[in-house]
Amino acid sequence: MKKISKRTRVLATGVALAALGAGAFGAVSANAAPAAAPAAAVAKADAKNKNTMRTTHLTVKAATEAAEATLKAAEKENQRVSVAVVDRDGNTVVTLRGDGAGPQSYDAAQKKAFTAVSWNAPTSELAKRLANAPTLKDIPGTLFLAGGAPVTAKGAPVAGIGVAGAPSGDLDEKFARAGVAELAK
Repeated sequence: MKKISKRTRVLATGVALAALGAGAFGAVSANAAPAAAPAAAVAKADAKNKNTMRTTHLTVKAATEAAEATLKAAEKENQRVSVAVVDRDGNTVVTLRGDGAGPQSYDAAQKKAFTAVSWNAPTSELAKRLANAPTLKDIPGTLFLAGGAPVTAKGAPVAGIGVAGAPSGDLDEKFARAGVAELAK
């Protein structure tokens, strides 16, 4: 084995420490927060920005109250269902699986709610459209069976309520409408 000179060891150690220091600096730099824009520039850009829009969404509290009212309406008729409430973008806000509801009902309720808000129409009406446009059913995440109802504010959809598990879609949709009615109070 060849002996390494003291000078080579010192130089190698220096290079290693320099590399380690550069790596640490890079890691700190990469995690540093970006500089904030001046407040005046932000306010000016927001005041004149026509490339953005505001949307209305249900609160978690309102979505929960609607889901609970839906489940209570089903329980009054001795039906075991699941209910889902989705926001304007189709994201699930709350789901409740009623006691004794079938395992398929959970997913079906979410899909009905998504379908109702996507087209801003009850899913029973949308199911009728399949006769003229059968490929609608191929859109991922949708379910064209009665049981979904849209929730609107100022004429625009803000949420969807889906119900699944009753013996008919008409009952599912009746319960979904009870949740919509709860929000109108």
